[in-house]
Amino acid sequence: MTFYSPVFLFAFLPVTAVLYRSARSDSLRRAIWVLSGLAFYAFGDIRHVPLLLAFCALHYGVGRFLRTAKKGKKPALFACVCFDLAVLFFYKSKGALPLGISVFTFQAISYVADVYQNLENGTNDFWEVCQYLTFFPQLTAGPFAKFGALRPYFTRPELSWDDGAKGIRRFVCGLTKKLVLSAAAAKLSDAMFALVQIDALGAWLGAISYCLQLYFDFSGYSDMAIGLGLLFGVRLPENFNYPYTAGSVTEFWRRWHISLSHWFRDYLYIPLGGSRKGTARTVLNKLAVFLATGLWHGTGLSFVFWGLWHGLFCSLETVFDRKKTLSRHWYGHIYTLLVVIFGFVLFRAESLPQAGVMLRAMLTGFAPIDACRLMIRNLLTAREVFFLLAGIFACLPVWPKIREKLEGKRAPELLLDGVSVLAFLVCAAQLASNSFQPFIYAGF
Repeated sequence: MTFYSPVFLFAFLPVTAVLYRSARSDSLRRAIWVLSGLAFYAFGDIRHVPLLLAFCALHYGVGRFLRTAKKGKKPALFACVCFDLAVLFFYKSKGALPLGISVFTFQAISYVADVYQNLENGTNDFWEVCQYLTFFPQLTAGPFAKFGALRPYFTRPELSWDDGAKGIRRFVCGLTKKLVLSAAAAKLSDAMFALVQIDALGAWLGAISYCLQLYFDFSGYSDMAIGLGLLFGVRLPENFNYPYTAGSVTEFWRRWHISLSHWFRDYLYIPLGGSRKGTARTVLNKLAVFLATGLWHGTGLSFVFWGLWHGLFCSLETVFDRKKTLSRHWYGHIYTLLVVIFGFVLFRAESLPQAGVMLRAMLTGFAPIDACRLMIRNLLTAREVFFLLAGIFACLPVWPKIREKLEGKRAPELLLDGVSVLAFLVCAAQLASNSFQPFIYAGF
């Protein structure tokens, strides 16, 4: 069951939302929270529900030990984290991942690490740990949130009609990104990456359309998760901030998958020393973080090289752009886009040889290939071009400026409601006539 499946949209979500918002007691609301998360998970991967529950029990137990023990805290934390990473690596190396394991593993690690740093960050209530690890809006692909950030909502969610309406609008926005914009870009990118022979035009179209596909797929999921959070009285952190407008690779990672970047900053980069031990050590720490980022996405060499590719340019910026002047010039934006586009070719390719074919075509494939050009002509219909251009426009920070001007005005709110209804109807029509790929990041 995904956020865009009919079962979720027309059965699971409305029933769960009504039950949760109408619950009269904290205990009933908490029970609905946990049971809805487990039910959602079971619909997607019933075999690994025991694994999710085992993580809840293990990290509750380790957290209790860290809160009460006089000695042995550091070895207990180390053993728990090693176990978590070993389980994650085992499943990633098998290539058959339990649903959401990368998310609930990292959230579980952050819980015990925070308890180790400060006893007040933990809890003696087992149900609170279950709530933290089973909240269905973020269970499969984030965004990551610390236990302390979610804890106030476990018993006192901020349930209001205004936030509920904002949540529904945000959910529909994400749904539109996934079913309309990402789907349109996916048609072109999948076709180009499937070609045996490809020229420069096809390779660039494939690479750019994949950037759009991935962004709208994942930011669409994040919008839906944040919207669902608001519907259930929970404020989840933002995960994207128009990353393709970044003026440096370092800035890109402050705008792309923000919650994952923060996780690696807090639990790997800073413990390694961060930027406090000189330039050489900072460079090594950044390379380590981006290597870990690549491995979080997958154990294949293409993910390793993708992570190191970004780590290399972030390290170069650390050495040569200390005054942060790059992002203030137009060429900084062009450079960043090129680095990101080439990097996502590594990310998308099934293997390093396929990535090599695409990159070589992008740089040297100027001779037209008839089969490639025919494919492009067949795919670039007026409808496809419209949605691709709409996607490029949606990558620009135009909407926040419009929203700022409309803030507090009733008529624009009603207009937004009307647009949301229309967008939902378009998405429903898309669902009725097409089948869609799962969320890309749900596979990590």
